Amino acid sequence: MHPTDDQLVAAYLEQGDTQAFRQLVERHQERIYGYLLGWVRDPEVANDLFQETFLRVLAALRQERASYTQQGRWLAWVMRIARNAALDYLRSRRKWHNVAENDLEEGATFWDRLPDEAPAADRELENAELQALLADCIERLPPEQREVLLLRQEAELTFREIAELTGVSINTALGRMRYALINLRKMMVQRQKQLATE
Repeated sequence: MHPTDDQLVAAYLEQGDTQAFRQLVERHQERIYGYLLGWVRDPEVANDLFQETFLRVLAALRQERASYTQQGRWLAWVMRIARNAALDYLRSRRKWHNVAENDLEEGATFWDRLPDEAPAADRELENAELQALLADCIERLPPEQREVLLLRQEAELTFREIAELTGVSINTALGRMRYALINLRKMMVQRQKQLATE
């Protein structure tokens, strides 16, 4: 039987069990790294932010032992810290307002990290093209819509957790997700039409 996140946190806080903390990191690293990569689109920067996130997590656990237990679910609490690290980075680079306008850089996006069923070569090529198209469209979403999409799809947070994390109502979070999906559909159709005429 696998220990819960709360049990692992308790083992770390009460017994100094570093293996328990390592288990927590390994259990959620794909989601947290994927969320960060979805924002910064640079694997090296995402890795730096991932490490920065867990340095902040360790510091917060040592200094404010009660803060985690009051916040609730481990992943949502860590995602709040990851979000702050990403926003600090984006603000320092003055990318927050124009992040959706930048061209897609080469390298893996979080969509590339999703498991695949290894289809035939022609399907593989088509899937790669669709993934690249989707990633490009996601990059062009308004930052608020993009963030909700990343938190829901990559971190698998509930809309209540997303609302708390981003400081908005649940209806606003749901609305942002709805508009993100509507905008993605429109952009995908437009881009496919453009590609068909080229």
